[in-house]
Amino acid sequence: MKRALILNVIDPGIGGVLLKGEKGTAKSTSVRSLGGVLPMRKSVKGCRFHCDPRDPDSMCESCKSLLNGPGFETEEVPMEVVELPLGATEDRVAGTIDIEHALKTGEKRFEPGVLANANGNLLYIDEVNLLDDHIVDMLLDSAAMGVNYVEREGISFSHPSRFVLVGTMNPEEGDLRPQLLDRFGLSVDIKGEHDPKTRAEIVRRRLAYDDAPEKYVESRSEETEKLRSRIVDAKSRVRSIAIGPEVLDAVVTITSHFGIDGHRADIVMIKAARANAAFEGRDRIISDDIVAVAGLVLSHRMRRRPFEDSSIDREELEKCLKDI
Repeated sequence: MKRALILNVIDPGIGGVLLKGEKGTAKSTSVRSLGGVLPMRKSVKGCRFHCDPRDPDSMCESCKSLLNGPGFETEEVPMEVVELPLGATEDRVAGTIDIEHALKTGEKRFEPGVLANANGNLLYIDEVNLLDDHIVDMLLDSAAMGVNYVEREGISFSHPSRFVLVGTMNPEEGDLRPQLLDRFGLSVDIKGEHDPKTRAEIVRRRLAYDDAPEKYVESRSEETEKLRSRIVDAKSRVRSIAIGPEVLDAVVTITSHFGIDGHRADIVMIKAARANAAFEGRDRIISDDIVAVAGLVLSHRMRRRPFEDSSIDREELEKCLKDI
C-alpha cells in the first residue's frame, strides 16, 4: 500500500491507486498521513488553480495572460491531500459557472470546485465505490486528461486539473465496474495482519499516537524526513531513467501471458517500474522493479471468476522476466 502511494507521488502519470480492503486496515490513515512526506512544489502566486509555472501549456487563461509579465510571480507551496466530501454533487466537484453574471456582463465567472483545489495535489476519495458512476467517470477523465471542462447553457470554462487520484473502498459494500477499475493505474488488496507480534506492534504504535500525537510524530521525524528526501530525489530523476527495449519486451510478454485486455496495463507497468527504480536510487530498470509493481498493475485487470484469488503467480512472472 505504501509503495503504491509513493510511486504515484513520484510519477502522477501512473494514474492513481485504488486501495481495497476490509474495515480497520489503515487505508484512510495511510492516505492522510502521506501529507507528512509530500514534497514542495512550484505554483503561480495568487492563482486559484495553483498552476505550475514550469508548464505554460497547461496553465489557466489568467496565468497565460500574465506569463513573462511583471505580475507573474511564483512561490513554493506544500503538496496537500485534498479530500472529496461524502455526498458531493457534480457542481461541488467540477465547479459552477455563474450564468446570470455571464449574460449580464459577457464575462465568465467561475466558482471553483474540488477539482480546482486538487490541481497539483493528491485527491483522496473515501468509499469511492459508493459514488455515483457519472462523478467517478468525471474524476477519472480529469485525472487522465489533466483538464477539467465545465459547460453550462452553452457557456464553457476549463482549467488545469492534474492530481494523484487515490480511492479507498471496502469490497463488502459493493465493487466498481470493471471499466472504472481499469482506469486506476494501481490497485492494492489489503488484509488485516494475523501475525501476533506484528499485530501487537500495530496496536502499540496506534495507542502511543493517540496518547501523545505530537510526541509520536516528533519521534518519527527523522525517518519521515529521510523518506521525503528519497521521494524528492526520485521525482527529480524519474524522467531521466531510460526504458530499454528489453524492458518493453518483458512488460508486453507479461501482459500477454496473463491475458490482459487493452494497452493501459503495459504503459502503467513501465511507468511504475521506472518510478520504483528511481525510488530505489537506480539509473535503469531491472527485473526487480517490474516484479515489485506487476501485482499492483495486474491484480484488478485480470479476468477471474467470482471469489477467485487475484494474486499473481511469482513463478510465471519470473519466467516472463528471464531475458531482462
